[in-house]
Amino acid sequence: MNGIELSNALKNGSRVYGTLVTSPSPIMPEWLKGVGLDYVFIDTEHVPIDRHRLSWMCQTYRAINLAPIVRIPRPDPYEACKVLDGGASGIIAPYVETVEEVKALVGAVKFRPLKGKKLAGVLDGSSKLGSHLDTYLRERNQGRLLVINIESVPAIENLENLLEVPGIDAVLIGPHDLSVSLEIPEEYSHPKFDKAVRTIIETARAKGIGAGIHYWGNIEQNIDWVRHGANMVLRHADVTLFAEALRNEVNHIRETLGDQSGSTMSQDAENI
Repeated sequence: MNGIELSNALKNGSRVYGTLVTSPSPIMPEWLKGVGLDYVFIDTEHVPIDRHRLSWMCQTYRAINLAPIVRIPRPDPYEACKVLDGGASGIIAPYVETVEEVKALVGAVKFRPLKGKKLAGVLDGSSKLGSHLDTYLRERNQGRLLVINIESVPAIENLENLLEVPGIDAVLIGPHDLSVSLEIPEEYSHPKFDKAVRTIIETARAKGIGAGIHYWGNIEQNIDWVRHGANMVLRHADVTLFAEALRNEVNHIRETLGDQSGSTMSQDAENI
């Protein structure tokens, strides 16, 4: 999908499928092209990818019609502009909790290249765009997505207000940080965590905004949340799938041969 198709699908409730890509290898896009994905998630909050390499990744995935959505290091409009200039189809802003953060991000994603006092006036409602400029900005920025990470109790408590800001394409739940904020770290099967996930999904979908969770755990649990309304399906990461598959095979060989088991590896995709 391109950015326009992805944005439309998220808002109308169609399901879209993606995965987290950490590898900058030029071979990776060719392998992913035939998997059946609609977009790729590239993380610069936890994964060390420089701006130059990130741009190459974004341009390549866009060229094969896999929309690259980049998580920026913090909910900063200047960080958003940098990755969009590099070729990203959209941004994911981490740990968003305030209306002010959302408005600033909307300005960066949906009103580029408008800046300064004129943009501030548009965002706070004190001034309006002329029809010519309004048309120009809408056409220039169509297909550029804004996804906000909901990862804390304060974000859930303020969710109705956050989602009243026009311009959000989807919310994405960060399970690890959310579980910590709920004081049940990594207890993803806990009823308290499940309730929080369902509340976020329901609130977003009721407003015509896409909703999803980056999840690497029990696939049936993931499917249950999708059935509940989540339509931004985001599974695993290249590095975690590789580690899991390799661990399973090595352990199988060890057990078959009677060798001692090796060291365990973390399956926590949020802390790559």
